[in-house]
Amino acid sequence: MSTTVRVQQADFDLSQEIAQLRAGNPKVGAVVGFVGTVRDMNEGLDVAAMELEHYPGMTEKSIETIVEQARGRWPLSGALVIHRVGPLLPQEQIVLVAVSSAHRGEAFAACEFIIDYLKTEAPFWKKEDTPEGARWVDARDSDETALNKWAAKASAI
Repeated sequence: MSTTVRVQQADFDLSQEIAQLRAGNPKVGAVVGFVGTVRDMNEGLDVAAMELEHYPGMTEKSIETIVEQARGRWPLSGALVIHRVGPLLPQEQIVLVAVSSAHRGEAFAACEFIIDYLKTEAPFWKKEDTPEGARWVDARDSDETALNKWAAKASAI
């Protein structure tokens, strides 16, 4: 299985990245992707911009571990995670998670698993610029709930 993890400031081209994930593997029957973008509002306040920080090396390792966990649950052909850092404006792309597999169910589940873990477990720090000033953003309760469902599914097996 091919795995690509990139943390970068530059934007990415979704169609180019998906084409590369599929390339050369005739066993791929499904590709599922998720693109996260910057919203112009969060928790009731306008957001003019966002800045994401990370620890180089540690962040990539953390994401690779998340992908490995997904590979342990589903038979994947490939996985791609691109996470942007630095200053971002509303409507700009933040993250791409894409997976390929023989079947759609596995691809959907693995993609959702990776983004749920990425939102809560990867070492990123997010600061938003609002009319009330800059503020650091913590994980939401809904992110923790999404993460907890995977633990419940694992214990049910």
